Amino acid sequence: MPSQANGHAGTNESTPLLQRSQSDAAPRDWKHVPQHVAAVTWATLVSNYVNVLLVFVPIGIVAGALGWNPTAVFVLNFIAIVPLASLLSFATEELSAKLGQTLGGLLNATFGNAVELIVSIVALREGEIRIVQSSMLGSILSNILLVLGCCFLAGGIREQERSFNETVASTMSSLMAVACASLIIPATLYAALKDSKAETDGGILLLSHGTSIILLVLYLLYLYFQLFSHHDLFDDVEAQNPEDEEEHILSPVAAGVVLVVVTVMVAVCAEYLVDSIDSIVETAHISKTFIGLVLLPIVGNAAEHVTAVIVAYKGKMDLAINVAIGSSMQIALFVTPFLVILGWIIDQPMTLHFQGFETVVFFLSVLVVNYLIQDGKSNYLEGAMCLGTYTIIALAFYVYPDDANGNLGGNFINNFFH
Repeated sequence: MPSQANGHAGTNESTPLLQRSQSDAAPRDWKHVPQHVAAVTWATLVSNYVNVLLVFVPIGIVAGALGWNPTAVFVLNFIAIVPLASLLSFATEELSAKLGQTLGGLLNATFGNAVELIVSIVALREGEIRIVQSSMLGSILSNILLVLGCCFLAGGIREQERSFNETVASTMSSLMAVACASLIIPATLYAALKDSKAETDGGILLLSHGTSIILLVLYLLYLYFQLFSHHDLFDDVEAQNPEDEEEHILSPVAAGVVLVVVTVMVAVCAEYLVDSIDSIVETAHISKTFIGLVLLPIVGNAAEHVTAVIVAYKGKMDLAINVAIGSSMQIALFVTPFLVILGWIIDQPMTLHFQGFETVVFFLSVLVVNYLIQDGKSNYLEGAMCLGTYTIIALAFYVYPDDANGNLGGNFINNFFH
């Protein structure tokens, strides 16, 4: 519109960061760029209270670079990743809102679990397969039990019963069951072929590579299902999305810059965090499995967890369940298979063969969640069930040693499945 061509071109909230006007006012606009950048930076920093923890980012990096006590390095970088995860989530949402439904959905799928992905890539490169596997499983369990339980509990505080789209929830939980089967099959195959270790390892590796490709294809089909062919099923979720009601702060360029900078910072903090894990295991007597399965997922998903609980408290259960179960599904069908393929590329033996105890825990967790969501309703008691189950699992893995023989024996499999 002609009326907008003159005057304050830089004050329009939809004006991209660092945009130049085509009028004679261009030189004056450039003078306001530092002020605009400072204003956008400040608005981004105050977008979430957890960003106050950003002071730990430089401290954690300095601690790792100067070789401080491994416990201090672990704790400082552990805390530093929390606000970085929050900023990553914020920038992803801001960029998704400007790119449209299709590209926005793909972007959320890619960056939705970026912290876990970055930490796992660092650990995989260093050969810490147990950390990678337990981190993936821990992310899934924390979402479908801890987060979902808190959402049911928060939603049940104000209303006796909450309803949600059972078709969407059932579709996602069915995909989780498929992902669960992809872990049970390698574990049972290992038990069946354990007499010949060389052939077994090769067979498990081949099975994992093939299964990972199939899971990635299924995830792409789910994205098409959600964004195109059955988009109408997800209308309730989109209608409840608070991002549609809020004023967006970052332009696409600014959001892209934030994503790049924060991703680099997360990678640096993750490097020091993973390097200090061995010392933590020796000094604090905490297993790598517990660190990967309980501690790291809570850090990586902290901001996302809080968001899901808040929207559940407001009665937006479809959105809360989409965050909780959808995030788990991304880990199971996208992140984990991607890491297996990446391990194949960089010659690291990352497989879908999780230890037997972990596989059974995953199976039982998915089973419990499927029972709870099949009626399309929730209450605080169901939330307490999820939280209780997660607490029991966390306690079990706290006493579960890394050197335990967690492979399923033949008698156990026969008894369990028959």
